[in-house]
Amino acid sequence: MKRKNSFCPKCHIEIGIILFLLLLGSGMAAEPIRVAGHNTQLSIMQVSDYTIRITLKPVDDKGHTEPLAEDLILVPKEWPQPILQVTELNGRCSLLLRRLRINVIPFPLTIDIATKEGKPVQRLVMDEKTGAISFSLGQGPVFGLGGGGRQFDRRGVFDPMDNGHIAGEYQIFGSRIPIPLLIGTDGWALFFHRPYNGKFDLRDSRGHFLPKISPKDTKERALPADFFVIYVVSPPLALSEYMNLTGKPVMPPKWTLGYIQSHRTLSGPDEIIEVAETFRRKDLPCDVLIYLGTGYCPAGWNMGHGSLEFNPKTFNKPKEIIDRLHKLHFKVILHKNRAPKTLHGEFPADVDEEAGPHHIVNYWEKHRPIFELGIDGWWPDDGDELPIDSRLARHLIYYKGPLADRPGKRPFSLHRTGFAGMQKYGGWVWSGDVFSLWNTLSAHIPVGLNFSLSASPFWGTDIGGFSPTKELTGELYVRWFQFGSFCPIFRSHGRLWYLRRPWGWNTGELGPNEVVEGHKGTAAPDPSELHNPEVEPICKQYINLRYQLLPYTYTVVREAYDTGMPIMRAMWLHYPDDLIAVRLSDQYLWGRNILVAPVTEKGATHRCIYIPEGLWYDFWTNRTIEGRQRIARYADLSTMPIYVQAGTILPFGPLIQYVDQPSDDPMTIRIYTGSDGEFVLYEDDGISLEYKKDQAEWTRFEWNDNARLLIIEPDERSTLQANLPKPFEVLLLPERASRAVEYAGRRIEVKF
Repeated sequence: MKRKNSFCPKCHIEIGIILFLLLLGSGMAAEPIRVAGHNTQLSIMQVSDYTIRITLKPVDDKGHTEPLAEDLILVPKEWPQPILQVTELNGRCSLLLRRLRINVIPFPLTIDIATKEGKPVQRLVMDEKTGAISFSLGQGPVFGLGGGGRQFDRRGVFDPMDNGHIAGEYQIFGSRIPIPLLIGTDGWALFFHRPYNGKFDLRDSRGHFLPKISPKDTKERALPADFFVIYVVSPPLALSEYMNLTGKPVMPPKWTLGYIQSHRTLSGPDEIIEVAETFRRKDLPCDVLIYLGTGYCPAGWNMGHGSLEFNPKTFNKPKEIIDRLHKLHFKVILHKNRAPKTLHGEFPADVDEEAGPHHIVNYWEKHRPIFELGIDGWWPDDGDELPIDSRLARHLIYYKGPLADRPGKRPFSLHRTGFAGMQKYGGWVWSGDVFSLWNTLSAHIPVGLNFSLSASPFWGTDIGGFSPTKELTGELYVRWFQFGSFCPIFRSHGRLWYLRRPWGWNTGELGPNEVVEGHKGTAAPDPSELHNPEVEPICKQYINLRYQLLPYTYTVVREAYDTGMPIMRAMWLHYPDDLIAVRLSDQYLWGRNILVAPVTEKGATHRCIYIPEGLWYDFWTNRTIEGRQRIARYADLSTMPIYVQAGTILPFGPLIQYVDQPSDDPMTIRIYTGSDGEFVLYEDDGISLEYKKDQAEWTRFEWNDNARLLIIEPDERSTLQANLPKPFEVLLLPERASRAVEYAGRRIEVKF
């Protein structure tokens, strides 16, 4: 029999099948809810079995509340009806859901969330006078809060959540991109949607969210407050629930996963072509050439800050130059800064929207003449000064603008700023104008991990550091290059840009001098460093490795789209019960199965590494080692320690010079024996939006270690069978036994 909803007049809420309401102290008179000095409406919404939305709105003298304005942060959708919506309480309310129990206590307004069995998840207390929200920090490390910041575990810090390059901090930790998402490793996450800006005080046993008050901005007041509590039963759930709130990270063009070479001051058009041809002549794989604008250098691609006009001294024949680069199989990205502070609007514009030069449709219109020449992507720089809405609008315009002109073709843009929700607009982010210091390299591992946990899967850093110092040597550049090859964005950029080319450390040339000696610690490297023959071959080794791992990495990128799991992963995501692994900030996982341990100490000849549970292989030697122990691994300059878990099936591509280069060589399927394993290889066209319709080829590989049997077959998700039959070389490690097989889209068995 279908049960009807009942109604409780005491609290003015409907009670459904999964909800029970218990009022305690019903003999007391109901009192208004007070938060931040206002009578307040409390609304509690069940977003999913694991996520609760709590909204506090001020109530005016007539008892009315204003609806929350839509923004670019949350995914537009029909939200569920509140399970509780009240302006008065006369005692405790208890709400029993399928997985959670919620207790609401009125004075001060307190919301206790526990599992149905009684295990505490979160306890939130709203300050009656200020609107500050305190919350439980639990016992374990706390991650998140976006990009930048001084430490991996955010516990113990006071973070003002200021945006941009923070003096005295950005040189090491990069640009601060504050994202109000906190993840507690003992089973909770909090995302503060409103107010837009707030400070986090995590110095005590309880954390505090302190609203930033601005009388000029309605989004910088204590009320309305809108936040989400996530019950984290497993680490991946925290990211999937956050993705469901703020949006899926869209699939990038596949070429963005190749090597990206940045340019600064150009001597003229000939240099543009000469650099491109040098990559091809030296068999150094590269997919993207990116050009800075004039203003931050004397002679960039355009006529000055904010300009969208080609510089005749550098790009004298833009169309011819772009076509020539395309024929050499390079993509071209141009720098653009000085976006208006008041970017706004929808794309395409709504009928009733107010037009103007800062409407995103009109702003994109200025880009069209250049985009029509064949530009492949954009580099929207700066933006520290932009309010949150404009930061997100800029991400939006560089996604929907290109889509309007090239329907169905994935856009790309590289930003220095952003906010929660940017991942659904396809913008990538790099860490800003950091200094060439060993401490910076070391700090950027936890910076990248926190960004990946709380902002977007797509992050990177200027290889070698943007501002040179005396610490910039061939050794530092190599170690940074190795780290960069295992970051989502693999880009070399910085002042003295000749040294940012893989061959640049053995020419004796710094390139155009853009360094003021001694200014804030910047300086040119010692001239003795400019004849180092070791750098180029090591760079080539890691570029080749990056490209050979593309089948694996691209599959991990698809996983990010499907689940929100990042490419660069904190150990906690897969080893939440290992107390050592959870706290590690100097090593990480690349996808699920590859452990990366960058070397970040000057002159280091070894690297201390923690190997988690299971059997692991040294990638370079194929020697095995048992996990749950710390080891010291010898690491000469050419070696960044990499380990692969037993049972891993690793697709390893042929040597290529650009991402979509055809090759007659087979893909090698490396099987690291010692455990059963499986891997589902994802392949699509790399450029279209058909992935959103699941128009792709999925190939399942299953390894039975005892039977020494590999099964290759189409996965049930597969909708395409492109380029069949496919040659594979199956390689067993460590014994290096191999079989050549041809896969024709039907199940085959490979027996060893």
